[in-house]
Amino acid sequence: MRGVPGPGEVQRVERWFLAHGLPYFVDDVRATVQARLSRPRLLLVLTAAVLLGGGVGTVVGFASDIASLGVSAGLSVALVVVATYALRALRAQTIAAWALRRALGSLGLLLPLLTRALPMLLLFVTFLFINAEVWQVSSTLDGGVLWGTVLFFGAAAVLFLVPRLTEELDAFDDSIEERDLIRASAGTPLEAYARHLVADDVDLPEEAQVGGLQMVNLVLVLVIAQAVQVLLLAVAVFGFFIVFGLVAIDVGVVESWIQASPTTILDAGPVHLTAELVQVSVFLAAFSGLYFTVYAITDELYRKEFFTQIMEELRRAVGTRVVYRALRRDLVESAPPVVE
Repeated sequence: MRGVPGPGEVQRVERWFLAHGLPYFVDDVRATVQARLSRPRLLLVLTAAVLLGGGVGTVVGFASDIASLGVSAGLSVALVVVATYALRALRAQTIAAWALRRALGSLGLLLPLLTRALPMLLLFVTFLFINAEVWQVSSTLDGGVLWGTVLFFGAAAVLFLVPRLTEELDAFDDSIEERDLIRASAGTPLEAYARHLVADDVDLPEEAQVGGLQMVNLVLVLVIAQAVQVLLLAVAVFGFFIVFGLVAIDVGVVESWIQASPTTILDAGPVHLTAELVQVSVFLAAFSGLYFTVYAITDELYRKEFFTQIMEELRRAVGTRVVYRALRRDLVESAPPVVE
């Protein structure tokens, strides 16, 4: 029998998982989350989301007399209900908090990517910005339709990201080696135990496989980290077009493009901000976010830089998970029998 660290070391590993945005790697947390993902519980949450979203959407639609605004408001409320349940009951706030910190810590990787992606993006999108048809289309979008368009672009970006990131992770857990177990536990009381595992020729291809909620955990970490960077780029593009529009696009030009008088939001001396400029900027910023998502996940250099850093941390987590699972098994085997 290997020398087995005590239960305190198991708790220490579990705290490490939680601190690194991996709550579903902790057996007790995962069991609780699985129970909260039961069909009756999910049906209750979805019913509450539909009822609350439908109620808010109906009130907003009648109050504003704009059906699309009511639909967008109802959809947004339903998404908030589902997201709140995920954040609180499913412990997703732990995942989101770590991924957010990790994404903000990787902003240095964003600048080189921007210098490669933005020139072509701005060249293409700026051409759309000075296109009369784009202004005409954007100016006819009320708040509900515009917000729905933003949600659509965001959903399209997520639907593109998830399969690609899942592919990355499928290949990732097959490449875990014995040295990853040693490195994962280096400098901790688990290091000697990990060396015993390696010496006992642990079946790594089997033990390192990640699936179910644990795969969901890893995918969420990567999606949130990527989404933060995409959001920052979209906000930068929005600000660029607001400034560019204020400087270069005269109100008379806007009026000739949309064949109507622009709606003024702010008129302070040389600054004449119109609702149409804001709408065009929001539309093109959302489109730019989708474009940037596709570019980032297909740009080999960025993927190598971004994924090398974050995958090293996830590799350590998977290595720690192998040790953690073996440790829990040995603790169960070494526990004294229960006398009835």
